[in-house]
Amino acid sequence: MTAHSEQSQQGGTKTLTSGKTALKVLNSIAFDALKIKHPGINPDWVPRPAYKDRKANQLTQSIIAWIRLNGGQAERVSTTGRPIDNTKVVTDCLGHRRLIGSVTWIPGTSTRGSADVAATIRGKSVKIEVKVGRDRQSPDQIQYQKSIENAGGLYFIATSFEQFYQWYQSTFNK
Repeated sequence: MTAHSEQSQQGGTKTLTSGKTALKVLNSIAFDALKIKHPGINPDWVPRPAYKDRKANQLTQSIIAWIRLNGGQAERVSTTGRPIDNTKVVTDCLGHRRLIGSVTWIPGTSTRGSADVAATIRGKSVKIEVKVGRDRQSPDQIQYQKSIENAGGLYFIATSFEQFYQWYQSTFNK
């Protein structure tokens, strides 16, 4: 056990002590998991994880890693749809090749407003929407949140890993 964390009664999760950040705890837990996964490798040679939360993609990866490392199931939900490539390469009269046309997107089959992360934590359905910077919920996302909460699921809007960590601790480590 490291000096900056303590063992919790439930599930072996670590809680913050002595002013360390949640990302440092995540990186420490991920490093410990890598050492256990690869016992034949010298611990000095195991790469240290570097989870971050400055960008939406980094925050999403950090949240998914935390949930999985603490015994939950989590996955990223893609709602981008499917690209239709209408481009082609043409050669003009001087022999120069050019790309003409465009790529269009058709809607996917996922529910409009779906959250970025779908998870199951200790038997509870959890949906997590990641919002970084000035990003805000769309009307479809607000409607999706209401439908999840009305069905008895948990919905959370994460703006930083520290904020997500505090919510996770207060919700699942009571």
